[in-house]
Amino acid sequence: MRVDQRLIAEMIAPRARVLDVGSGDGTLIDYLYRTRSCDARGIEIDMQNVTQSVAHGLPVMHGDADHDLADYPDDTFDYVVLQRTLQAVERPREVLRQMLRIGRHAIVSFPNFGHWRLRLQLLTTGRMPMTSVWSTPWYSTPNIHPCTIQDFLLLCEEEGYVVQQWLAIDEDGARAPWRRSIRLANLFGEQAMFLLKRAGH
Repeated sequence: MRVDQRLIAEMIAPRARVLDVGSGDGTLIDYLYRTRSCDARGIEIDMQNVTQSVAHGLPVMHGDADHDLADYPDDTFDYVVLQRTLQAVERPREVLRQMLRIGRHAIVSFPNFGHWRLRLQLLTTGRMPMTSVWSTPWYSTPNIHPCTIQDFLLLCEEEGYVVQQWLAIDEDGARAPWRRSIRLANLFGEQAMFLLKRAGH
């Protein structure tokens, strides 16, 4: 289990109803069920991952964030999780709206395109950066909407979402010591995690 998945799990109350959007091999769902007694389920676009999850007894359906969240009724879940997928969806703003329509809380994690290594590579080479996180060439990457921590916060402000908790971590999952400074987190955090809710809820 990735360290960022463990940190996401820490944001989720025991016995909560959880939808993991882009659940991959179902690791987070399994962990939430076993350790926090959650009613956790997932949707996943990769059929091989769906088959693997179902074979392990996990409630995962084939589907994708851009099209299938609209089928769920309002307030079906306590938490809707989108891990490392925001930058790869077609309509990030609409996906967030749907997450906070069907869930009381949304947990979103994404790689931070504002990290200093990416800035330096772009400045010195004049080409799209390549790192362990951003490891696919620009012409074949699934990451069609890269964003920075500050970009994401601005979107939350525009949409009226309340940021209840946020973390900036490095790729190994270690929490960043600059967690009280958005500006420094945007520069040094390799990935970010946000716990959101709708205003007035």
